[in-house]
Amino acid sequence: MAIEEAFDVVVVGSGAAGMTAALTAAHHGLKTVVVEGATVYGGSTARSGGGLWLPGTEAATYLKHVTGDEVPAGRRDALLEHGPAVLAFVREHTPLEFAKVPGYPDYHPEAPGGLAEGRTVEPRPLDVRRVAADLDTLAPPYRAAPSGMAVTAVDYRWLSLGLRHPRSALTAIRLAAGRFQGRRLTMGQALAAGLRAGLRAAGVPVRLGTPMTSLVTAQGRVTGVRCGESRLTARLGVVLTSGGFEHNERMRREHQGLGIEGTVGATGNTGAGIEAGRRLGAALDLMDEAWWGPALPLTGGPYFCLAERNLPGSLIVDGTGRRFANEAAPYVDFVHVMLGRTGSGTHCPTWLITDRTYRDRYLFAGHPPRAPLPRRWFDAGVAHRADTLDGLAGRIGVPAGSLRETVERFNGFAVNGRDEDFGRGDSAYDRYYGDPRQHPNPCLGPLRKPPFHAFALIPGDLGTKGGLRTDERARVLRPDGTAIPGLYAAGNASASVMGRGYAGAGATLGPAMTFGYLAALDLAV
Repeated sequence: MAIEEAFDVVVVGSGAAGMTAALTAAHHGLKTVVVEGATVYGGSTARSGGGLWLPGTEAATYLKHVTGDEVPAGRRDALLEHGPAVLAFVREHTPLEFAKVPGYPDYHPEAPGGLAEGRTVEPRPLDVRRVAADLDTLAPPYRAAPSGMAVTAVDYRWLSLGLRHPRSALTAIRLAAGRFQGRRLTMGQALAAGLRAGLRAAGVPVRLGTPMTSLVTAQGRVTGVRCGESRLTARLGVVLTSGGFEHNERMRREHQGLGIEGTVGATGNTGAGIEAGRRLGAALDLMDEAWWGPALPLTGGPYFCLAERNLPGSLIVDGTGRRFANEAAPYVDFVHVMLGRTGSGTHCPTWLITDRTYRDRYLFAGHPPRAPLPRRWFDAGVAHRADTLDGLAGRIGVPAGSLRETVERFNGFAVNGRDEDFGRGDSAYDRYYGDPRQHPNPCLGPLRKPPFHAFALIPGDLGTKGGLRTDERARVLRPDGTAIPGLYAAGNASASVMGRGYAGAGATLGPAMTFGYLAALDLAV
């Protein structure tokens, strides 16, 4: 027997976009429910760095440069106009506080309107006692820090320098000491748990293990959702925040020509909301895009390669044994080049090459400097080691002469401090994850000391970027530009306001929360 319940608003998905939408709707007096297909809440938000890119209208010139003309001006303006209000609203109605990530640049800081000091904020560490009621159902992080350590994005920057910088040791000591001060959540864990605490305080139920099976319509309007035998009616509308389609092999092959091997998005993100909207005639945009980033295909799952690419003593080559891009470029941009999206042809297979000095100095994929790397990486062909560059070239199947010439040329750049081929280290973004003790360029160091290592890289992602076309009010649109009554979308269920670009750290979550907020405001009118 079907069970029917009535609400004003039904939100599908419990990531930052969905929980912000539900929290906003509840504080405008609307009876709201969140349904989540997974048995835990938080989605990809809980697996993320938790950063938010939410500047005001002063960022208009920069955002237009990043997105180009592909994104309507009304959507860009809505993000910039309402982003600061979203941050203030969340601070008021949850236990969350935020702090600027010092020195973390916009991803294109030298572009018109870009800032070398950046605009990203992140959650302050959150005492678990403030979110204890829902701690057991919080989705796990992408990579857990050692037990009891509350690692922030700022901490990660210094920890990545391993044995190279005094601040690295001081950060590690501080974090270790903090283990005795009570457990705290950071990054995406803090953001998701804090938003959930806000929903609990507002009396909004979050139904876990309740996947949406279809949208319900009546007289051309979306009027609710079906979740198995249950039917949840929505007097005002439904907000789809069910994530992207990164774990849907069929959709990825159809739209991107890639599988799911490199994604670190939440496993529940299978495109259900996007497909439900499409079946009602919604337009789709950016389906060939993702929040790309090169990933190490480790035996325990893909590892999103961030600081490892910027540090001195490393370079990246393709199957020809030659470099093809600035290794330290923003991760979306780098994979665009890997995939041939910039017109240069594809550059896969791809290898990150390092020497012993690099391994003796820096953290690598969570492994301390000088510590042996897992044997299983070598057995699986993810990592290779040799005492000579020619020997390494033979192991990874690239021309030995080309690899040798590439390293020799690169070493000359490292000595002079100027990458004449791709400008590595020219941007403030490149230098953020570089080594401040490496002179004259914090991103360039020669590869001279054996043994040499090669690590496989594949096109990875934080989640897909394309989805339902929406307007500045987060309403889902048909191809003719008209809105589907009663249907809204935000987060990775919708096509990103960033277009094919990426403004800065948090340019996924900041807009996701903003358009969730705007959907609720529109419903409350």
